Amino acid sequence: MSARTFVDTNVLIYAHDVDAKAKHEAAKRVLRELWSERTGVLSLQVLQEFYVNVTRKIAHPISKESARLVVSSYAIWCIDTTPAEISTAFRIEDEAQIGFWDALIVAAAYKSGADRILSEDLNAGQMIAGIRIENPFADTPDLRLETGSRP
Repeated sequence: MSARTFVDTNVLIYAHDVDAKAKHEAAKRVLRELWSERTGVLSLQVLQEFYVNVTRKIAHPISKESARLVVSSYAIWCIDTTPAEISTAFRIEDEAQIGFWDALIVAAAYKSGADRILSEDLNAGQMIAGIRIENPFADTPDLRLETGSRP
């Protein structure tokens, strides 16, 4: 069995934000692979952040009903977080010098046994709590054009 991969909120959001263009396609591809390999995990925090963002904060919000279906679909990937993960997040926050909410993502990923976290927000290539951070959009064609960066 393949190692587990923790999915951060932004990956899930991009998969459902058609305005994200290349990131939308990259996120959909990554999530399809994780579904077929049965190796994706996430936390309740990710599902909550996803719901709020796709129903209120993206350029073309999706309906609450559609967002709720997505949340229901991904609920089987959800790892339970407890006060123990909050304590772990405090330690990670201090040691890795990252924000608490990001540290809670790492703590949940650690609990799930994930060996990597897919995130655009954390520093790609960094190891936190023995988990490798990867940006699934780093090698996406045409992203330089979307972000205004030069090749």
